[in-house]
Amino acid sequence: MPHVQTVLGPVPADELGRVMPHEHLLSLSPGPWTADDAPLGDPVELAVHALRGLADRGFGTVVDLSPYGVVGRDADGENVALLAEVSRRSGLHVVSGTALYLESWAPAWAREATVEQLTDRLVADLTTGFGGTGIRAGVLGEQATGLGEMSAFEERALRASARAALRTGTALMTHTTHGTLALDQVDLLVAEGLDPSRVVVGHLDTQLDPDLPRRVLATGACVAVDTIGKQEWEFFLGPPQTGRADGEFAKRCFHRSDAGRADLVAGLVADGFGDRVVLAQDLTGAEAWMNAGTHGTAGYRYLADVFVPMLTDRGVTDEQVEQLLRHTPARLLAVAA
Repeated sequence: MPHVQTVLGPVPADELGRVMPHEHLLSLSPGPWTADDAPLGDPVELAVHALRGLADRGFGTVVDLSPYGVVGRDADGENVALLAEVSRRSGLHVVSGTALYLESWAPAWAREATVEQLTDRLVADLTTGFGGTGIRAGVLGEQATGLGEMSAFEERALRASARAALRTGTALMTHTTHGTLALDQVDLLVAEGLDPSRVVVGHLDTQLDPDLPRRVLATGACVAVDTIGKQEWEFFLGPPQTGRADGEFAKRCFHRSDAGRADLVAGLVADGFGDRVVLAQDLTGAEAWMNAGTHGTAGYRYLADVFVPMLTDRGVTDEQVEQLLRHTPARLLAVAA
């Protein structure tokens, strides 16, 4: 029977419930600010608190798609042990991804590694566990490429992810930067021999061309509308600048309404693509402050409480919602026993 590898072990694919397939459970604090009696001081406590209410909305699984060294994952990946504690305490299944992010964020060991070494590292994460933790990844991702360009490192890492997927049968979820290079990602992965139906091209709701997701779907790949509730955000292309002079400065930001996202999803469903679209929030503490009325108010409940009714208003049926939230993610996460 197909199963899904969670941080606590394998689970039958038909027992996942609804799935949040792209989140970052250890990156919910806006920073290290803390007090001894505040949940911000403990990433596990904060995650467990944030996940309250999801089970009541039919969700049974959250995928932590954090690459090495960014959005809560440490440089060697061994703090996945915290995800196991989140799963035990929340009662939800947690699936860990494994991947490398943009070159500017990647750990030194990864930037210096060959494609063969990266492949072996990712395969080990999937088959024996991160470092000495024994906790295994259950999916590849979010594997990243940059804004309109793919560095030599990012190409190497993407090839390594494809090869790890081929060796393990695991699905691969990508990060596009504002949708750029989406088709290039698919071309490279298919050239490496990967079945496009096992590829999810991420963040296609962070750009405004409604035809781009359709062009990606035409390749046989799946697409993710996975920043729901994140209506405003900064361009995060590298670590924060330090040593800035006092005074006014400009920030590069983007706005994408959830009404536009709902129009996109409803249109894709109407066109018959509902079985190849997944939905998530990509919620982080660093960005919730810019989205006080969405992530900052409803947290992880936003998808079910606000966005799903927006889809219903656009003609998406209950059965189609379950396909988006339950059946498609389960199919992608499942691997042969």
